[in-house]
Amino acid sequence: MFKEEIKVIDCTVRDGGLMNQWQFSEKFVRNVYNALADAGVDYMEIGYLSSQDAFDAKKFGPWKFCQERDLKKIVGDGEKKIKLSAMADIGRIEERDIPAANDSSLDMIRIACYVHQVDSAIALAHHCQEKGYETTINLMAVSTVGLRELNECLEDLNKSKVPVIYLVDSFGAFYSEDIDTLAQKYMERLPGKIIGAHFHNNQQLAFANTISAIINGVNYLDATLYGIGRGAGNCPLELLLSFLKNPKFRVRPIIQCIEEEIFPWSKKIDWGYSIPYMVTGTMNQHPRTAMAVMESDNKDNILEYYDTICNVVGSV
Repeated sequence: MFKEEIKVIDCTVRDGGLMNQWQFSEKFVRNVYNALADAGVDYMEIGYLSSQDAFDAKKFGPWKFCQERDLKKIVGDGEKKIKLSAMADIGRIEERDIPAANDSSLDMIRIACYVHQVDSAIALAHHCQEKGYETTINLMAVSTVGLRELNECLEDLNKSKVPVIYLVDSFGAFYSEDIDTLAQKYMERLPGKIIGAHFHNNQQLAFANTISAIINGVNYLDATLYGIGRGAGNCPLELLLSFLKNPKFRVRPIIQCIEEEIFPWSKKIDWGYSIPYMVTGTMNQHPRTAMAVMESDNKDNILEYYDTICNVVGSV
C-alpha cells in the first residue's frame, strides 16, 4: 500500500476539541505537535479559525480561534517541524478574520461547508489562496445529499481553483461500497484535483473506509491519535500509519503520545464507539442527540435511547 503521494493530516486537537471545547493545555498541544513531527506526519490541524465575536473566548479554549500568539507558544520562533492547518466553518468566520500567510504560522486553511454553502466556501477558499495559504474544501454530510445536488456541487467545485476536495462522512453512516461509489464520482467529476477523506467511526468503519478511499485513489487522509474526535471519533492515526507502510512514518512517537497525553483525557471525556453513536450512524443522523446522552448521567440507559430514537424516526 506504499504510495508516495499520500499526505496524512492529524486532526487530534481540532476534532478532539469538539469534546472538551478545546480546553487542551499548551503542554498537550506541544507534545502532540512534537510527536506528529517525529512520526513524519504531513500536517497537524491545530484547531479552528473563528471570528472572535462568534464564540465566547471564556468558554472555549484557544484552539477554537488559533490566534498567532497561541500558535507561537507551540511552534516557537524557529523553523516549524510540521505544516499546520486550521479549519474554518462557513458562517463562523469573515474574510477579515484571516491574516496573511506571511503573518501566520498556519500553512493550510480547510474550509468546511454543506452543499448549499459551496459558493461561499469557494469564495473564502480563493480569498485564503490569495493570502498565501494552501486550501481544501471539506464538503460535509454528503450522506444526506441527493444525487442532483451533489453533482451540481461537484460541478461548481470543479470550476474553482481549490486543489483539494474532501469526501466527508460526518455521521459515520457510510459503508465501503458507498466510499467506492463516491470516491470514483469525485475523481471523475473533479479531474486534476486531489481528493481527501475524513471519516467518523459510528459503525467502527472509519479505518476500513479510509482503506477503501486509498484503493480508489484518495490521497489526503485524516486521522487522530487513538481516534479522538467528535462523538464516535475518527480513524485512529496509529492504525493508519501502520497500514501505509511508508518508511517516512514512525509509529512509536504516536504510541508514546497516546500513553502520555490521550489516555489521561480518556478518563475525563467520552469518545469512540458506543451504542448511541452506532444508532445515529446507522440512521444517518447527526450525533448531537447521542452526544447529549453520553454527556449525561443517563449514558448507560442505552435501551431507552434506542427506543426513543427509533420511535422518533419510525425505525424497527
